[in-house]
Amino acid sequence: MKKPKVAIIGTGGTIASVGKTPLDILDYAANKQMLHIEAILALFPEVHEVADVLPVPYKAIPSPDMGFVQWRELVEKIDAVAAAHPDLDGFVVTHGTASLEETAYALHLTVKTDLPVVVVGSQRPNSALSTDAGFNLVNAIRTAGAPAARGMGVLTLLNDEIQCAREVTKTSTFRMQTFRTPDFGCLGHADGDEVVFYRSPLRRRAPDTEFDIRRLETLPRVDIVYSYCDSDGTAARAFVEAGAAGIVSAGFAPGFCGPGDAEILKAAAEAGVIVVQCTRAGSGRTFKSTKMTEYGFLAADNLNPQKARILLALALTRTQDPAEIERMFATY
Repeated sequence: MKKPKVAIIGTGGTIASVGKTPLDILDYAANKQMLHIEAILALFPEVHEVADVLPVPYKAIPSPDMGFVQWRELVEKIDAVAAAHPDLDGFVVTHGTASLEETAYALHLTVKTDLPVVVVGSQRPNSALSTDAGFNLVNAIRTAGAPAARGMGVLTLLNDEIQCAREVTKTSTFRMQTFRTPDFGCLGHADGDEVVFYRSPLRRRAPDTEFDIRRLETLPRVDIVYSYCDSDGTAARAFVEAGAAGIVSAGFAPGFCGPGDAEILKAAAEAGVIVVQCTRAGSGRTFKSTKMTEYGFLAADNLNPQKARILLALALTRTQDPAEIERMFATY
């Protein structure tokens, strides 16, 4: 059987990192050594057993350094590689786990190919004893090359579990099973004998989206206000004064902010700032309550704060109409 052809773009992170010793699994960043994708592939030659691998040079940076500029560059790079290699079956993007879910969701909304894009990372550096980097990478390549993955949008692969970029989140600092989809579970598994799927995403996703970041210089400013007892609105006020076009309220579950923030955010909404209410709970929908309606807030559905911020920023590149933005949150 012919092997699939999979392009691999490396962006850095733990999967690219080299610690001082095989037992250095926490403070390895202090070693300041991060490999580019060709060197990572050389560490794990087994990748060539599962696909014809096309390494795509990019950069190696810590994942907290990722953001709009890198997302746009990745979209453009995926465009260029897909055009240059019409026989390609899929893409893998290696990434640090700290912000992996945000990059995956940004790509889920903005890439313009229907080929599978699988974002993969590791919890331990490639130099660690019993690192998960090699098997995660192999399984990500297998998933990207699987015909069943086509049309699913952007996926993530860690710990043998295939997750939807919209739904997945990092839930633990150190554990291997950190990436979870709290309400729904994974889409499938990369098992030893085959890649198997049990469900598919229903929400609209790439390439069939209304968002295009390829010609944008930046995204509109969108900030997150985190609710906690005795918050006095200082952060909310600062974000408004900084010129935020949108604010995500990471509220108390099931979806409301404290009194110190409420009046400031209400005034901001009245002044034209789009305020989207979600929760800090990490699971479950935010419903459109009477108070939210009175305040002019929109509901984030079940998106967590960091993903609601991405969707709101993209929505604001298209419109400032609250009704249209509310439609987008119900669509994506």
